[in-house]
Amino acid sequence: MEALALPAALGLVAGGGAGLSPEHRAALGASLPLVQRDYRFERVWFWGCIQGVRGAYYIAEGLGPDRAAPRSRLYSLNCLDWSLLTPATKEVLALAEQVKGRFQGDPSFEYNLAEINAEAAERLVQSGKEPVMKEEARLIATIEEIDRAVGIIPRGAFVKTPLGSVHENRHFEGLSLAEAKKLSSYFHFTEPVNLKNKTLLEKADLDPSTDFLDSLEHDIPQGSWSIQLEKGGTVVLLRSLLWLGLTFYHVPMTKQFGYIYFGNGEKNLDLPFML
Repeated sequence: MEALALPAALGLVAGGGAGLSPEHRAALGASLPLVQRDYRFERVWFWGCIQGVRGAYYIAEGLGPDRAAPRSRLYSLNCLDWSLLTPATKEVLALAEQVKGRFQGDPSFEYNLAEINAEAAERLVQSGKEPVMKEEARLIATIEEIDRAVGIIPRGAFVKTPLGSVHENRHFEGLSLAEAKKLSSYFHFTEPVNLKNKTLLEKADLDPSTDFLDSLEHDIPQGSWSIQLEKGGTVVLLRSLLWLGLTFYHVPMTKQFGYIYFGNGEKNLDLPFML
């Protein structure tokens, strides 16, 4: 969610039990503007928090003019000192999916890959690398996976130009209450998959400037999203049941929207059996 709107936004999603202490809120209010200035980001989003056994990781994302471009991600252990994370490779993403259990809260903690994937460990040994994976690498892979799976935006909030870049839609004034209660009104803010498989006839009614992403209505498994109205029906909340702790909020008929994650960084693999 937008760093400048963080205090108000946290109040809107607090119904799920997520939140920050006054000390951490004050620290973020002081440090995130400095992050935006020092790294020359156009916008800074506070992504959320992954709770470990011995500590927590607070995550922020820096964005440039093209909102669809890869984001810069940073983490902090105290909401004051921020470290830039390197982008995750396909190999790291694949290995991180196999790591089970809670985060430790220590970026230098090492996972023994021989116990996780013997073949991958053997390849690393043959290439002269240690068969270990630092928790910092698992952290960036987990953030990437959560963003791809459940990072969402309302329809029309962003527009795609003929050159392919994506920008905020200055004419977006929010969804109506009726539209805000439909899963089809929300898109995954990542590279589309289902859209590419649609026929020309199915694409005929789509606006290429706004309907360039996959909607939530076809997410698998069905029922992986919970939609609720709170604060007298003035706020729409979407909660992911696949990544417990991910909450998206939107105030209908306004530009206020965003998502935040407060969880342990583990996917709910039991979801298909719970539905």
